[in-house]
Amino acid sequence: MKLVGSYTSPFVRKISILLLEKGMAFEFVNEQPYSEENGVAQFNPLGKVPALVTDDGEYWFDSPIIAQYIELLGIAPEMVPHDPLAALKVRQLESLADGIMDASLASVRELARPAAQQSELEVLRQRQKISRSLDALEGYLVDGTLKPDTLNLATIAIACAIGYLNFRRIAPGWCVDRPNLVKLAETLFVRESFARTEPPKA
Repeated sequence: MKLVGSYTSPFVRKISILLLEKGMAFEFVNEQPYSEENGVAQFNPLGKVPALVTDDGEYWFDSPIIAQYIELLGIAPEMVPHDPLAALKVRQLESLADGIMDASLASVRELARPAAQQSELEVLRQRQKISRSLDALEGYLVDGTLKPDTLNLATIAIACAIGYLNFRRIAPGWCVDRPNLVKLAETLFVRESFARTEPPKA
C-alpha cells in the first residue's frame, strides 16, 4: 500500500495517523501537488493529495473517502462507530475539521501572493470560517458530543487541523477561551502517531 502526499498536508497527516494507529504498513510517496511537475495527477485526476494506492493497484483519493476505505478493511482499532447515526455524527465533525484545513490552506495560498495582489477581504473571510468552526468544536466538547480523550476519525481530524494552524501560524490566538480544544490537542499530540507525522520545521 502506498500513500501519496506531502509531509505538510494536514489531510495527508490525517490518513497517515489512521494507518499508523491501525498498525498498517505503507510506503509514503512524497509528492508536491503545487509543483510544476505534479506527480499526483497519475493517482488522482484532480492532482490533489492524499491518494492511496492499494496492493491491487486500485487508487482512492479525497481523505474522507480514503478514511472510509481504511475503515471498511475492518482493522482495529475502530475509528468510526457501527451505529449509522453515531457514524454520521463522527463524519460531520470530520467534515468540520476538514473545513478548517481548507480555510487554512486558502489563507496560506492567499498570503503567499505578492502583497499588492492579496485580498484582505478573502483572508478575513477564511479566518472567520476558522474561528466559527473552532467555536463549534469547543461547544461540542462542552456538551459531551466530543470527548477529548477519545481517539476516532473526528478527533484525529480536529487535532490535525489544529496542528496545521500551529504549523502555519494562521490563527495564533486559536487557544484563547477554548480550553477543551487545547486539552484535546495536547492529549493527541503526545501519541506516537502524531509525533511521527509532525510537519518538518521550515
